[in-house]
Amino acid sequence: MNDQDRIAQLEEIVAHQQKTIDELSEQLAQQWKTLDRMGNSLRTLSERLFGLEERTTEAAPATTPPHY
Repeated sequence: MNDQDRIAQLEEIVAHQQKTIDELSEQLAQQWKTLDRMGNSLRTLSERLFGLEERTTEAAPATTPPHY
């Protein structure tokens, strides 16, 4: 194998690795977007739950069950 063939082979490997890195980077960016959306949803749901808890009446008094 001469130098030109080796260089061509190395360039092919580098191109393949660059494509893989680009794909992984895109996937990571998509995952961050998903995590951001999920975080926003969790915050919204937590705020709604907290609001509902504040609006509920007092808890029912603790009584002993009838079988005691």
